[in-house]
Amino acid sequence: MNKHLSKGLKISLFFAVGGIILFIVFKKQDAAFQADCALKGIAASDCSLLSKIGNDISNANYYWILVTLVCFMITNLMRALRWQMMLNAIGYKPRLINLFGTVMINYLANLGIPRSGELIRAGLLSGYEDIPVEKVLGTIVTDRIFDVIMLLIFIALAILFGGNDFIQYLNENVNISQRLSGLFDNDSLMIGLFITGISTIFIIWKYRLKLYHSTVGRKLVSLFTGFSDGVQSVRNVSSIPLFIFYTIMIWVLYYLMTFLAFYSFAPTAGLGPLEGLVVFAFGSLGIVIPTPGGMGSYHYLIGEALSMYGISGADAFSFANILFFSIQIFVNVIFGALALIILPVINKD
Repeated sequence: MNKHLSKGLKISLFFAVGGIILFIVFKKQDAAFQADCALKGIAASDCSLLSKIGNDISNANYYWILVTLVCFMITNLMRALRWQMMLNAIGYKPRLINLFGTVMINYLANLGIPRSGELIRAGLLSGYEDIPVEKVLGTIVTDRIFDVIMLLIFIALAILFGGNDFIQYLNENVNISQRLSGLFDNDSLMIGLFITGISTIFIIWKYRLKLYHSTVGRKLVSLFTGFSDGVQSVRNVSSIPLFIFYTIMIWVLYYLMTFLAFYSFAPTAGLGPLEGLVVFAFGSLGIVIPTPGGMGSYHYLIGEALSMYGISGADAFSFANILFFSIQIFVNVIFGALALIILPVINKD
């Protein structure tokens, strides 16, 4: 298959998944909005959810939206500085502008193919700074490992301080313990996984010398060594406290982006920092789901979180769109595109 056609199909697939989720969420909220209009005696012709969303976005308090955008750009600068520390630790001195620019391109690429941004980010920096790509990838994996740790910490804080509403929601809609027990109770699946694992280990061990001395084997060992160096770079950073500071502040600012955005929209302006913590945790999970920028999944989970605090589905959908379009679309598209233009000029030699 033509590689451009294949890439186009992949992008279309991810957008289709995100679009379907977004459409389902919209239809659900539209039905609820129409029902509410009927109760209030408002004619269906005067009750358009799309019109409401447009009015809500146009009437939002743009001062607070600007504050959230500034917070987001600071997180990207801190991410670039933290990344620079890891690369310095393994002997490379990349320029901050290249690190910051490739981070912005990372977000832009993820709007097309989710999770492709990390690979593109690694490839671009490797080319611009003449660093082996496997070592760059290793540092990016470390970067993401710390993101996962911080996400889990904020989810734990949301569960701890979010109150009974959050815990009740998890019990009713997630029920993780029951799902896991159902998985482990599947004897055929567990036996199949065990046999596959043992067989793979046996084959690799039996032919280990041939594999090691083969051309592919030597290449894989070289790649693994470089990748391992990148992953372990955090052990030798110049300042562990500064690295931890960047890591914590990136996620504190992510949280503040959600909480401060409450003030941009009248129905959410009365919510406090604890509600912001819970909504942020839900929204972060929506971004993790592989759709372009969290399209659809982000809207759904933000709506679920806000519904626990009495915010109507229509208002929750508007709030999600205010955040989604201001950050995922406006900032990431504009600054990602600028980075695509500027970096080749800066690195023309």
